[in-house]
Amino acid sequence: MPQGSNEVVHIPFHGDEILAIDVDGKPYVVVKPAVEAIGLDYWAQIRKLRERSWATTASKAVVAADGKVRDMVTCDVRTFLMLLATIDENRVAADVKDKLVAYQAEVADAIEAYWTQGGALNPRATRQQLDEIAESAERRIRMLGAAKGLVDDRWLEAMAREQLAIGLGREPEQDPATRFLTVAEYLEEQGVSGSEVRKLSPTFGKRLKLAYVARRGEPPGKSLRFVDGAQREVFVYTEADRDLFDAVWAEFNDDLVTT
Repeated sequence: MPQGSNEVVHIPFHGDEILAIDVDGKPYVVVKPAVEAIGLDYWAQIRKLRERSWATTASKAVVAADGKVRDMVTCDVRTFLMLLATIDENRVAADVKDKLVAYQAEVADAIEAYWTQGGALNPRATRQQLDEIAESAERRIRMLGAAKGLVDDRWLEAMAREQLAIGLGREPEQDPATRFLTVAEYLEEQGVSGSEVRKLSPTFGKRLKLAYVARRGEPPGKSLRFVDGAQREVFVYTEADRDLFDAVWAEFNDDLVTT
């Protein structure tokens, strides 16, 4: 076998197989057979990948099925999955359209879970993958325990529940009322622009804290969050406090109109 060549391996994917090679310990998909299998023009997809900032491609010497070595364009799995997610379902072969649509729907579900639940779990994950997830979750839970007394208890509880669910191989079930709500997020929801958010946040935040203390008899807890590119200690509120936000905003907005 010529030096530097890579032997093809087969990766299961939605009931089929895609061809890949090992590049520094990571699988890289061989693009040509993958896209032609779903009825797409190879060079059109290569041009598309070369124009996308999220795409990572590399030309590699690959040992083909006939034993000959050829230079082929490959891409990492992340790029391949993104490519599939952006393909027009009406341009693929009829016999693979349903499978592509199902895959794209699964991608959309995973993205939604990532943003709304803090993560997504593949129902086809192997036992080894689940064990690795569990080990990672266990490490995070230990870290959360070490943070006791340093950050808000509600934040710790929500994070611990999420990591326990992940460690058990289940989708995290987050109570919507425990989702964190920051002053900046709330102001942006009200249509306040980026520069105005930074200008109004201190005053709005002070009024919100006073309203919180008046209701609960104690100040809100604190947690470290990235604000304007730096890690800062901020007061912690959740969706359960949204009515306080709304009340403060109503008064705050009235003041802005009259000044």
